[in-house]
Parts: sequence; C-alpha cells; structure tokens
Amino acid sequence: MVYESDAMIPVEIHESSPRFLSFVTEESNEQRRVNLDLLDEAREEARIKAEAVKRRVKHQYSSKVKPRQFQVADLVMRKAHPYELENKLSPKWTRPFKVTEAKGNGSYKLETLERGPIPRS
Repeated sequence: MVYESDAMIPVEIHESSPRFLSFVTEESNEQRRVNLDLLDEAREEARIKAEAVKRRVKHQYSSKVKPRQFQVADLVMRKAHPYELENKLSPKWTRPFKVTEAKGNGSYKLETLERGPIPRS
C-alpha cells in the first residue's frame, strides 16, 4: 500500500498472477507523474479545508462564550490551579477575591478580602 497502489505478496510475483502480468511500467510512471503534478493543488485544498474547520470550531466556541466585564470592587472567584485541588471532588474555584484594577482584555488585579493584594494575578 505505497502511494495509493495495492501491495503484492511474493506468491503473486513468482506465480505470475493476472495482476502482475497486466502491470505496465510506463502507465504506472505516467500516473505517478500526474499525481506529482496535482500534489500542490491537493495540498492547497487540504489547507483550505483545515482553515474552514478551524473557523467552524472557533465560531462554535465563540457562540457559547459569554463575555463578562468586571468593575473595580466586584467580588469574583478564581479557577483553582491543579496543585490546589486535593482530589476530584475538591471545589474547582477558590474563595472570593476583590477586583482592584481592570487592566483590559479580561485581565484584572485581584486581592483577597482579608490579606491584601495577590502578586501576579
């Protein structure tokens, strides 16, 4: 099964099967050249299809995402890091935090309610 042709077992070659006898080298070489000529077009078609799939996935994901904007002094929950989870039943979110600064693009500076600012939040 190399380059879209069926594999031949050694018995077919030694016993002169009809498939082996009907094989024409020039025809095979010509078919291989045609396939090589169409290779760039096949790659371009595959690239276009992959791009279309990416766009469909992005659109499907984006249609389910609800954009949210937080203001200063809002209380928010933060997703727990894997090292904060003790087992699979542990809460997926950590205690409430207070937004101290909105930096844009969905990033915020947070602080705890009792201890103060959180570095690198």
